[in-house]
Amino acid sequence: MLSGRKLALTLVFTGLVALATGVSCRGFFVSPVLQSIAVSPTTVDLGIGQTTTLEVFGTYDDGSRSTVTSGVSWSVDPIGVVTIVGTGSATITGVATGSTTITADAQALTSTATATVVGDVTAITASPANATVTAGETPGQAIDFAATPGPPPYITTGNGGILTITPDDGFLNCTVSVDDNNNPDEVCALTSGGTTTQYQLVMTYPSPSGGTTTSNTVTLNAVQ
Repeated sequence: MLSGRKLALTLVFTGLVALATGVSCRGFFVSPVLQSIAVSPTTVDLGIGQTTTLEVFGTYDDGSRSTVTSGVSWSVDPIGVVTIVGTGSATITGVATGSTTITADAQALTSTATATVVGDVTAITASPANATVTAGETPGQAIDFAATPGPPPYITTGNGGILTITPDDGFLNCTVSVDDNNNPDEVCALTSGGTTTQYQLVMTYPSPSGGTTTSNTVTLNAVQ
């Protein structure tokens, strides 16, 4: 049995160890501090009634980066072009033709994105209207489908455009990409193995208000 003195010393030592361990653990598990935020994507094009999602990525003082899932407030300026709902990621919906700046705020840090909403389109201009795409070349041939009236915007399969490829043999594939001028393009790449020498690409845009559907055609010559 421990004497009174030994018991007291043992209790003091145990308490000191517990205190030191607690301090050490708290120091080790300190939550990283948010240093900056970034909205992704930074540019959004959508049609009236269409929705898309914005996310906020945070960079912390320990060098880590992750999505910010709560505590984000969103605002738009000017209002009336899109609606936005969310406290982490946000869902935006196009409600009127135009462009607006979307701002995310988290812990006194801000980041912005631009949203452009496409309305009724009376014409689509394709550039280039005729081009050559070579199998295996990356990223491929970029095509602008500019809408009238603007600004610009550009019609893509990401904002309500419908792209039809003829023949649809699976070797030519087009995806939306943002160019150096921050404008969305359809970028078409050709994989090896096909026998098609020429493709017809038709971009169609249905009117959000039920008006006339517009379209334009691009010819892509294929080099295997």
